[in-house]
Amino acid sequence: MLEKKKWKYMNPYFAGTLLGLVLLASFYFAGQGLGASGAGKKVVVTSVIAVAPGYAENSDFYKDFAASEHSPMYDWLVFQVLGVLLGGFLSGALAGRLTWKVERSPKISRRKRLIFAVIGGMLFGFGAQLAKGCTSGAALSGMATLALSGFVAMVGIFGTAFMLSFLFKKLWV
Repeated sequence: MLEKKKWKYMNPYFAGTLLGLVLLASFYFAGQGLGASGAGKKVVVTSVIAVAPGYAENSDFYKDFAASEHSPMYDWLVFQVLGVLLGGFLSGALAGRLTWKVERSPKISRRKRLIFAVIGGMLFGFGAQLAKGCTSGAALSGMATLALSGFVAMVGIFGTAFMLSFLFKKLWV
């Protein structure tokens, strides 16, 4: 019987170099950087157009999407996020790590952990819309193009996370 090998973590410098090369390839082949929050917006816009087309045509925000000849789902970010989901699933399956698991501290229940994760995800999604991008789109791709907004986004994201970590640290350690 084959014994499962324990997963070893990748060197962070090597992983950062690989991420930089993927970002460079993204700019070269697709003409734009990486991002994820835009894909969520495209799914919401497509859903609103499908469920309430009259509302979408009269809304200042949705009418430009509704008038376009292409579906909002036909977008680079949508395919990128689908690829990330599929790649993560395949990676976990091939490595034998595909399980249902809630990472948490013994000090917090699964239910409370999931509630905090959903609230945090919603707040981060809201912040990504205010910032016109998420960590990968506004910060990583923005910094790669030396845009001031990319540096401001990165400082805002990590600065806020650092400050709030003191409030939530007791739930983990």
